Amino acid sequence: MTFKVFIDSDIILDVLAKREPFYEPAALLFSLIEKGKLAGYTSPVIFSNIYYVLHKRVSKKITTESLRYLKTLIQILPLDNRAIELALDSEFNDFEDAIQYFCAEQNSINYIITRNKIDYKKAKINILTAKEFLAMLKTISNN
Repeated sequence: MTFKVFIDSDIILDVLAKREPFYEPAALLFSLIEKGKLAGYTSPVIFSNIYYVLHKRVSKKITTESLRYLKTLIQILPLDNRAIELALDSEFNDFEDAIQYFCAEQNSINYIITRNKIDYKKAKINILTAKEFLAMLKTISNN
């Protein structure tokens, strides 16, 4: 069984910008995706956010190359009118997180991996940090 995981922008930026102390668990998560042990997904909004943040740190060329490589690892899910409507009608405090959540939910994603768990209090999808998700996988593989 392959786990389907929605990767939030903070986790992707932890890898691309090598942000400590979060880099190692995020890199391990992406290693599992690269090896085909996990299926990674994100949204167009996150791609846009990553471009914006990363381009402030590095050149446009490096930013573009990083996103092209990222696109080979994870799939970009479609974002439609229904996800936006659900986000607008939701009780999420952060509209962007609401969009991500409903995008993941509409695409039958099992887990959202983020460092921003607080904004997903009423989620029906499992919300975990990269470190928590890796610990869960380790527990499963030990049983």
